[in-house]
Amino acid sequence: MTPSKLMSIIRARWSLVLLVVALTTLTALGVSLMLPKRYIATASVLVDAKPDPVSALIYPGMASPAYMNTQVDVISSDRVALRVVRDLRLTELPELRQQWQEAQLDGTMEQWLGDGLRGNMDVKPSKESNVLMVTYKSPSPQVAATMANAFVKAYLATTLDLRVEPARQYAGYFDVQAKTALEKLESARAKLSVYEREHGILASDERMDVETARLSELSSQLVGLQAQSSESGSRQGQAARGAETLPDVLANPVVSQLKSDVSRAEAQLQQLSTRYGDNHPQVVEAKASLADTRAKLRTEISRVTGAVTATNNINKQRESETRAQLESQREKVAKLKLARDEASGLMREVESAQRAYENITTRLNQTSLESQTTQSNVNVLTEATPPRAPASPRVGLNTALAFVAGLILAIGLALLLELRDRKVRDADDVMAVLPLPMLGVLPAPGKRQPSGLASNERRLLGHATPRGAA
Repeated sequence: MTPSKLMSIIRARWSLVLLVVALTTLTALGVSLMLPKRYIATASVLVDAKPDPVSALIYPGMASPAYMNTQVDVISSDRVALRVVRDLRLTELPELRQQWQEAQLDGTMEQWLGDGLRGNMDVKPSKESNVLMVTYKSPSPQVAATMANAFVKAYLATTLDLRVEPARQYAGYFDVQAKTALEKLESARAKLSVYEREHGILASDERMDVETARLSELSSQLVGLQAQSSESGSRQGQAARGAETLPDVLANPVVSQLKSDVSRAEAQLQQLSTRYGDNHPQVVEAKASLADTRAKLRTEISRVTGAVTATNNINKQRESETRAQLESQREKVAKLKLARDEASGLMREVESAQRAYENITTRLNQTSLESQTTQSNVNVLTEATPPRAPASPRVGLNTALAFVAGLILAIGLALLLELRDRKVRDADDVMAVLPLPMLGVLPAPGKRQPSGLASNERRLLGHATPRGAA
């Protein structure tokens, strides 16, 4: 179908086309004017990626698109809607309570109101940003703005609760663990204190150093006494073999003097015996004096030899005593080392309990701060304000769309009627119906011949002229 033929059909049925277009447009206009007005208020929130002020850590997953989708799901959740209902005290409004009672639905009134609020609320994340747009539809601009801001406020509170509630639970858990760790630490300290008091162990190694020095000193003394005992034993053995050759006897001045006296007495006795004979009184006196001096010499030698023996016995006794003290000191040092090792184990147990208690206390302080925080990584960017114009219905747009749809419907209806009732409206229709050449077209009465008619007639005459005619 050519545009000219379509235009001829529309001109032929212009009243029908105009009627359909007018009815469609006026109907859409009336319906748009009769529909209740709907206002949309928009608020925006910023999901910031700043570090946590308590733990100084960046929130995990901020770079992932799933994080923003999660925030959208949080805003759209029942928890946020129920918080809006509680914050605005919607259950206390008589008209809403009456509507809920008339509806006779299962569940609580808060759930019914929350589902209704969620149906009018929409959340859209901005492209390539961390901004969420929260919109709310309502017949009242004030209600739309109030509800949008209420959802944003409830979302902020819910986000904070999602951080604070686990922190409170962790704080309670770490509080219990801290008390248990403190009890273990105090028990370990008490056990160490009792052990040190029972074994006389000090925290430092001073006593161990003193006892070790004492052991070294006794060992040195024993070595010295062993040398002295060996020497005195050798001297005693030499005295048993021959006392006169004993160095102590030879070095004794009394013995030396007595030996000199014996030598002079012997010389004098020999001289007197030669002069007077053996029975002379002077010779007898000299013999008695010599015997007395020799007795004194033997007595002195015996005394010196006895002193050597006594010295040897004393040295052996001192050696035995020192050896016994050394063995006792060794046992004491060994016990002290064993006790110190056990005390070191108890001290390590105390240190381990101390570190565990400090770590738990650190986590407890951190979680306590997190449980008391009032800030989150979500902030209000813009608050919703009452819109000036309704978002729906759009009268102009609906009317324009209805006009276009009515025009298309009218043209379709005209074409449908034309197909059911075909009429001759131009030369092409005549030639399509009658297989005869057309010689010309007569204009309608009172109308001038169109300028293009002569050319059209020539075209028709050309079709009608037989082939080969001049």
